[in-house]
Amino acid sequence: MSALRFGYGTNGFSNHRLDDALAVIAGLGYDGVALTLDHHHLDPFDAGVARHVREVSHRLSQLGLGVVIETGARYLLDPWHKHAPTLIDDEPGPRLEFLRRAVRIGADLGAEAVSFWAGVPRAGLARDEAWRRLVGGCAEVLAAAEGAEMMLGFEPEPGMLVESMADWERLRADLGAPIHFGLTLDIGHCRCLEPVPADECVRKAAGSLVNVQIDDMRRGVHEHLEFGQGEVDFPPVLRALADIGYGGLIAVELPRHSHAAPSVARDSLAFLREKAKEAL
Repeated sequence: MSALRFGYGTNGFSNHRLDDALAVIAGLGYDGVALTLDHHHLDPFDAGVARHVREVSHRLSQLGLGVVIETGARYLLDPWHKHAPTLIDDEPGPRLEFLRRAVRIGADLGAEAVSFWAGVPRAGLARDEAWRRLVGGCAEVLAAAEGAEMMLGFEPEPGMLVESMADWERLRADLGAPIHFGLTLDIGHCRCLEPVPADECVRKAAGSLVNVQIDDMRRGVHEHLEFGQGEVDFPPVLRALADIGYGGLIAVELPRHSHAAPSVARDSLAFLREKAKEAL
């Protein structure tokens, strides 16, 4: 049974400087951080990115924080269109370059995983063609990850081409079940759309799980909620994570709560610690 390690996502600290966000997260007692690369938080396209990476690496070490890399920045690549382009768009080049840079940054930071997702197919794009593009794009990202000895965590996301664990299993099989292609599991998403309880999703993912996001959610509604505001039963989830020996970060994913980040982060950790006591 592994000890549980809790982290917090910097996408929930978008009104803070990155250095300040890391200090608050560490000061509250978190074990790590899910770092979303963005224009204001370690911009991968900034001319001084190498220096910034060294500074962040030093700061993470100083604060004793583990790190995973998240790539869900909304308008980093296109100021007009959220999350565009994706791997399944007509011109996926900027997304591919972003993900390659994320892998390099992750390797330089000693990250535990780099997380990414499929994207939403545009109107008129045949599903078979979208899937072909996704497999090809993932293969290119995987080549970079294998060269850097970096684990990838692919996240099923409600409404995207890959939205369920079953979709992820198909994608992994089509890629040849590579060692470096793991699963990012959002616990809220499990409640939102998976056919089994969230703790069963965790047990099903044993051996493939490289990154966990945690939040509350209601059935059929893709809205990240503070703990206690949704329908997730957390003690069985935390028990399952411990039972399968998951030793990675379990990072709070509340990207729309930056307006109250310190207090939300404090309350979230208190909640998770209390539920972990009940579970273990």
